[in-house]
Amino acid sequence: MIKLENDLLTVEVNELGAELSSLQLNTTAKEYLWQADAKIWGRHAPNLFPIVGRLHDNEYQYQGHKYHMNQHGFARDMPFKVIEQTIEMVKFQLTNTAETKEKYPFDFRFEVTYRLVDDQLNVTYHVVNPADETLIFGVGGHPGFNLPMDNQHHFEDYQLEFNPQKTFNRKILAGPFVDFQQDTTFDGRQTLPVRWEDYQNDAIILDLQQTPFEIKLHDEQNQHGVTLTIDNAKYVGIWTKADVEAPFLCIEPWWGIADSTDATGDLADKFGMNHLAAHDSMTGNYSIKIF
Repeated sequence: MIKLENDLLTVEVNELGAELSSLQLNTTAKEYLWQADAKIWGRHAPNLFPIVGRLHDNEYQYQGHKYHMNQHGFARDMPFKVIEQTIEMVKFQLTNTAETKEKYPFDFRFEVTYRLVDDQLNVTYHVVNPADETLIFGVGGHPGFNLPMDNQHHFEDYQLEFNPQKTFNRKILAGPFVDFQQDTTFDGRQTLPVRWEDYQNDAIILDLQQTPFEIKLHDEQNQHGVTLTIDNAKYVGIWTKADVEAPFLCIEPWWGIADSTDATGDLADKFGMNHLAAHDSMTGNYSIKIF
């Protein structure tokens, strides 16, 4: 486990999956990150790569070959290498191996950087294509936040605010897959009360069109909360386990999305994927501020 700290925040990151596992305010030692209760959801903030969401039958085809890959890809369950570290930042790297080639036939370099800057944690995904062929991938974050955040509130005492305050395109899931026929609108001009019932059919997914976006989760008195600022993601997913009334809420920046209901299964045609030219790179950023 790697610890980062400055005057305001203390963070812990696990080398397995380069997963953020603790996020605390120094003044209160309050833990904002979900602590991975295995009976409910045994993760904190997994990094999703090289897919986001689920594939039909957990399979895809590419150039005539069939591959198996579980939901959200393999990076979250692999050890990353630390390639740079100070007291306030750490950079992790995952590269292709013989093991990854069995699931994903591409050369890649996937870097995850955590950096404390004043009262916020900056998270950067950097994907490099070292090969002479196009790299096709999805990437995303999945941080879960404790709700309630103190002993004076309950889960449904919280609300979400959106910036910009506008109407977004919303993607609807049919089971675990995106159903384009059900695309609808979402009114981000109003606050959204946090209710378990809104997540009975899985995540709320908003199409951000890779424009800057901010989402704030806080109690009704605005005493404690979390703000995510997302620079350039394609989507944001908002999720909890409604069936067990889980005491957390995930806010997930995605550069990718689950298979559609009518997906062909060919990775080259998969909706929402990133196609990175030979020897090119892509960077995605988001930040977390707690109060």
